Amino acid sequence: MKQLSQLTDPVYVRPAKESVFDRLFKKMIRDERDLPFVYLTLKITFTLWPLAILMYWPGVSNWVWWVAAVAYQFFNNITFKGPFGLMLHCTSHRAFFEKKYQLLNNYLPWVIGPLFGQTPESYYSHHIGMHHPENNMPDDDSCTMPYQRDSLRGFLHYLYSFVTFGVFDTARYHIRKKRNKLMVKLVRGELIFIAACVGLSFINFPATFVVFILPFIISRIIMMVGNWAQHAFICPGDPDNPYRNSITCINTKYNHKCWNDGYHISHHLKPSMHWTEHPVYFTSTLDQYIVNEAVVFDGIHFLHVWAYLMGKRYDLLAKHFVNIGDRFQSDAEVISFLKKRTLRIALVPESAVVAA
Repeated sequence: MKQLSQLTDPVYVRPAKESVFDRLFKKMIRDERDLPFVYLTLKITFTLWPLAILMYWPGVSNWVWWVAAVAYQFFNNITFKGPFGLMLHCTSHRAFFEKKYQLLNNYLPWVIGPLFGQTPESYYSHHIGMHHPENNMPDDDSCTMPYQRDSLRGFLHYLYSFVTFGVFDTARYHIRKKRNKLMVKLVRGELIFIAACVGLSFINFPATFVVFILPFIISRIIMMVGNWAQHAFICPGDPDNPYRNSITCINTKYNHKCWNDGYHISHHLKPSMHWTEHPVYFTSTLDQYIVNEAVVFDGIHFLHVWAYLMGKRYDLLAKHFVNIGDRFQSDAEVISFLKKRTLRIALVPESAVVAA
């Protein structure tokens, strides 16, 4: 286990100099701290869309097509997927562009999102419309509570449920809660994406698979891996407390690349908090993390947490566990504590819950 060290995660520092483009874009966006989002959007637009178009271009030679396909997957899944996904996350919580440029707020979910397998507006409908209001409790269809959270079999069942019934369950949730606009956004985005993939497959199936279908499959898996790790360590006596049902990952390169996404506890406490404010908020409210026995890791991120759980590598989790408040005397105590937090919490009859 580790002692709490100085935070290295990004905070906002006003640049000493601004370019002409900086000043132009700052007039268009609601928060100048989101200026990096503009440049990321431009990089993605002028990288992925030309490659996608090239793969659909009639008569393109075979070797050029394969170079474009490999480059597309590299830039999509290695370079841009994480930053884009969390940019979409941040701009779902806080509108990106000013009101007079409102139309541009559709650019990420409708123009860029499908390249990453994000069906238009479905992320917003699920994440903003259901996940945050329900806070991983039973009415949240992505709830992790009824699963043994260090079980690969449990995770696969969780993933299967989301992939096969996720849209149906979320739509049913919105109908039940009388949130019909969110239900329409969800279903419309899914159907348009599916229809587009079917139509484009008749034109060029290999290109459609590389550009849209494969990123869609990967995105759905990664989103569930992330949510599983973020809500893996739950206190059964206080499961709706964000300090006790979420985790925080500090001092990791992931936070620099993905807009401080590791601060999941404070994100659930204050969903509209700007991504640059989380490290400061963490430091200023550390006493609450101690009182609530929060789970904090240093130097690893959610994919590490998920992988260590699937391998039952509690020794590695303990190695990166931050002993805030000096609550534990040894790694063995940390491991015992973490194992208790991953036990399934039965919300339905035992026969309906996946065995570990």
